[in-house]
Amino acid sequence: MPDATGLELLARELREVQPDSVLDSVFFRDRATLLIEPAAVRATLAHLRERGYRFLASVHGVDYYPEEPRLGVVYELLDMTRVDRVTVKARVHADQPVLESVTPDWPTADHQEREVFDMFGVVFEGHPDLRRILMPEDYEGHPQRRDFPTGGEPVLFTYNDGQIPGYTR
Repeated sequence: MPDATGLELLARELREVQPDSVLDSVFFRDRATLLIEPAAVRATLAHLRERGYRFLASVHGVDYYPEEPRLGVVYELLDMTRVDRVTVKARVHADQPVLESVTPDWPTADHQEREVFDMFGVVFEGHPDLRRILMPEDYEGHPQRRDFPTGGEPVLFTYNDGQIPGYTR
């Protein structure tokens, strides 16, 4: 991991290349994190790739409900030569959850972006095949959002046989 000073130097370097791209940098529990502007995702990851972070280890979603911007996408990058890791986060509003896809530059992001789309509803513009990956195509909603209704169909066990109204065998 870059230390706190290394993270600030990296953030400054990114700001010089793309002004207003880095919103904040956080060094917490030995983890280096850059919070970036959603429009700068692809360019930021490209710059970090040039700096040696060539392995995209993970792309995942986060729901910060009730905060806005509510939905986050987290990219975990690794420099395998220096064994150095940096996290890049971008947050989008729930009413306009759109980010540029990084799949053209990082093919490994293909299925990971599809999972974030499926579970959180973040649309990745420019993705070659953006469709549901875990839920059926006609499924309504995004199950990993914090306001998604919990519950579901009752399961018939022998102890509650005949007690669930409307349940047929």
